[in-house]
Amino acid sequence: MSTRNPDEELMTLIDRVAAREERALQELYERVSSRLYGLALKVVRERNLAEDVLQEAFVTIWRSAGSYRAALSPPLAWMGLIVRSRALDALRRRTAERADVTDAFDDSHAEQLHADEASPQDAAEASQQAVVLHQCLGRLEQRQREVVSLAYLRDMSHGELSEQLKLPLGTVKSWIRRGLEQLRQCMARYA
Repeated sequence: MSTRNPDEELMTLIDRVAAREERALQELYERVSSRLYGLALKVVRERNLAEDVLQEAFVTIWRSAGSYRAALSPPLAWMGLIVRSRALDALRRRTAERADVTDAFDDSHAEQLHADEASPQDAAEASQQAVVLHQCLGRLEQRQREVVSLAYLRDMSHGELSEQLKLPLGTVKSWIRRGLEQLRQCMARYA
């Protein structure tokens, strides 16, 4: 296969994988696994997890080789997309597992936290902080204040805010970022 261009060689291997030739999968693995492993490692930043991602990616390549279309993307880009997708899935799973551990910790300590009532001093400090926050919010421009308030008080995403307020997404994001920075600076003066 050395006389053809590398993309043609990879496309031929993918076609053979689609025909369920195990030897073709092995050859494909030998040709591109180091590059794909590097991509997986770049995303997940953990060697063992990157190895798992690479294995999952090659299982996916084995299963979906028949759907590869050379006209849509080069073979390495197609395989890279599969690796990236599997890596992001792995990160989501790891985040969900950590959230489960955190939830279990939170549940086990919830009673103690609810038993700790706020002291009069804590209530007074919270009230003062609320007054300062209100003053600092008042210093923001009206549209910026509206975007920040909706984002955090109604827990709306940037996309939801963009739709509701009929503003470009970039504008919403920059208003929130600048508004939060102004609030942080204002609150720091009173701290």
